[in-house]
Amino acid sequence: MTSSLKLLFVLILFSVSVQAQYTDLINSNRPGVSRSAWAVGKNVAQVEAGPYIIKEKHALLESELSGFGVDFAARYGLFFEELELNIEGIYQSATFTDNRSTIPFESKKSNFKNLVLGAKYLVYDPYKNKEEEKPNLFSYHANKKFKWNTLIPAVSVYVGANFDTKDNPYVAPGVEGFSPKVTIMSQNNFASGWVMVINLTKDRIGTEFSDFQYIITFTKAISEKWVGFGEAQGIYSDFYADNLFRVGGAYLWNKDFQLDAGITFNTKDTPSVFNMNLGVSYRLDMHVDPEQKDNGTDAIDEYERKENKKRGRKNKKDKTDGDAEPTLKKETKLIDFD
Repeated sequence: MTSSLKLLFVLILFSVSVQAQYTDLINSNRPGVSRSAWAVGKNVAQVEAGPYIIKEKHALLESELSGFGVDFAARYGLFFEELELNIEGIYQSATFTDNRSTIPFESKKSNFKNLVLGAKYLVYDPYKNKEEEKPNLFSYHANKKFKWNTLIPAVSVYVGANFDTKDNPYVAPGVEGFSPKVTIMSQNNFASGWVMVINLTKDRIGTEFSDFQYIITFTKAISEKWVGFGEAQGIYSDFYADNLFRVGGAYLWNKDFQLDAGITFNTKDTPSVFNMNLGVSYRLDMHVDPEQKDNGTDAIDEYERKENKKRGRKNKKDKTDGDAEPTLKKETKLIDFD
């Protein structure tokens, strides 16, 4: 594989794929929290997980939260290249400290912040069956001209079900049991090497504290092995609202294994948020490329067929002009060696 192709696949790796659902390199959603429009590929099983540490401080309530957690996802491509089933969640264990009294009061909080089972389907792929654009040999400006069709993104739809336990300290009061989650995901792979992913999510639909979220992620390949990313997330609900920012990067160990790291922060103090995370992604690749149909014609036969067709057109033209030359025929001569 050439360096340019490797670099392209690295871009695909972090919220990414250009020509098809399945990619030669692992297609991970990490290290950000947005979800790419692309599935892992049919018969591909993938695990993504990582620990993190969290530190929050609320200026008005004079409280602090510090601890650790782990986020995880298991993904599998089923039936079609465009379809993916997955389960994902975040488990967190932290110490909450209330500093409003003379003696600080501490309490433990341990539970799933979220646990979701769902399915994603690619409904529109702008790169499917698209022929590779060739450079214009007669115009430098035409090659440098911005191509508006690159603004058309790939689009996927995700439908999932949350499961929240009773009296969960990380969930709004009264929210428990199952509730729907719907996400629309778009993805642009720009010729400059940048990839943009946008997620629009309505979560815990039907509950009193349903929330709306947006996530915008940009990734850029630094080399064949390294990729950097930046991300902005907005959360809006009556229970919790925030604007979070993430930066980090990932390293491609091999075609099926990725390492990543990142930090999360916000710009307010109700509460302030700081998070550091590490992660890994690994896939079990059982994908099989679809067999191409054989029309019974190999390259040599096809070449001879085209040449015979050309000679036939030429002979027909010569006969029309009245001075046709004898048609060349393939003859087999017997050579007598006696």
